[in-house]
Amino acid sequence: MALAFALLSGCERASAVVTQVGADQETVRTIAFRGRVVGITDGDTITVLDDQNQQHTVRLAEIDAPERGQPWGNRSRQALSALVFGKTISVQQTDTDRYDRIVARLLADGRDVNRAMVEQGHAWAYRQYLTDETLVATESRARASRVGLWSMSDQQTVAPWDWRQGVRGGSGDQPTAARPQGLFSPAPGSPAAEGQFSCSGKRFCRQMGSCAEAHFYLERCGVSSLDGNGDGEPCEQLCGTIRQ
Repeated sequence: MALAFALLSGCERASAVVTQVGADQETVRTIAFRGRVVGITDGDTITVLDDQNQQHTVRLAEIDAPERGQPWGNRSRQALSALVFGKTISVQQTDTDRYDRIVARLLADGRDVNRAMVEQGHAWAYRQYLTDETLVATESRARASRVGLWSMSDQQTVAPWDWRQGVRGGSGDQPTAARPQGLFSPAPGSPAAEGQFSCSGKRFCRQMGSCAEAHFYLERCGVSSLDGNGDGEPCEQLCGTIRQ
């Protein structure tokens, strides 16, 4: 095993640790630094302030928490806040995602925060990006004990990756109020209306490329933050439905 340490720009105390697992395996690179948690976005995303007063958005690796608009989403966020908010933690970065967020395992008070979120029933083991298979067993124990989100009904415990694809455990049972038609709203039957976009974690109007995309994220992905006044029309400045 070979260890190499290097100073990183913007984080003087950060160290890069490179572990060679074997000749026929990929090199695993971990970048570690310490910082204070100053914000909680949801149950798997936080904001960390490092020693140089630079903010970093950190996505917890290998777990997936309920979205803020789905059942248990707020409780998951509160649970993560209780574990890390205001604390100085160790960020063990393993990757950077397509939104330029740090993907990392977190240590707070000597505890593996990612595992704790699964253990307490506030997150799933994220199968698509899993390297630590023991997280599946941790999830199974939480499920068997019916702790956290596992105390809800089966209809409510929809995996976040399914939720983001619009699988919400029963649709069409409740009438939908007519929403105002925006100047740039997708016409019924159009490709945008039929869901040609994909749910990929966007949450804010500034991230939307078009009104059609905003409608998709509101209606198919359940991103309620796009509809601040609850009238069923997302991103009203973008969609041309601002009322005077």
